[in-house]
Amino acid sequence: MTGKRIAAQHHETFEGLRQSDAEGNEFWMARQLARVLEYSEYRHFLPVIDRAREACRNSGQPVVNHFEDVLEMVGIGSGARRQIADICLSRYACYLIVQNGDPGKPVIANGQTYFALQTRRQELRDDEAFARLTEDEKRLAIRNELAAHNKHLAAAARGAGVETPLDYAATRGCTVAERPRTFTPSRA
Repeated sequence: MTGKRIAAQHHETFEGLRQSDAEGNEFWMARQLARVLEYSEYRHFLPVIDRAREACRNSGQPVVNHFEDVLEMVGIGSGARRQIADICLSRYACYLIVQNGDPGKPVIANGQTYFALQTRRQELRDDEAFARLTEDEKRLAIRNELAAHNKHLAAAARGAGVETPLDYAATRGCTVAERPRTFTPSRA
């Protein structure tokens, strides 16, 4: 299957499951996604969701922004209804789920290809938008991106037990001799 056919097939399937809330935020339901990803039972899909939540947490993203546990009413026959647990998923959560799914399943492998193609398309759009910026806008964009990455790095370092500036310098690849020093003018 060519990249374009994979992207088209999975775009239709994946986007066909998309729902929107009252504010226009898109989401997907985990039980529906499990069926599309060919998990025979929802309980077999739950470990994949757990791995995706862990990946989300490890990437510094708030898990609650991407995985929302909900109770959904479903019919059980003769007009009766009952609540079942489900999960509202963001697009990012769906991406993490596909990345953490069973790659032996062709639908998972194709889903991974779909998200890789979508990511590359977005990178190309971002590159085009960046190329249209002035030099000052480019410098500001790079500075802001670097500041955001440094904040994430510092947070990860704190989470790993780095507490002092000396510890932090060591995580940045500096030796004690390379640490920045305060300049003291000589009194000659």
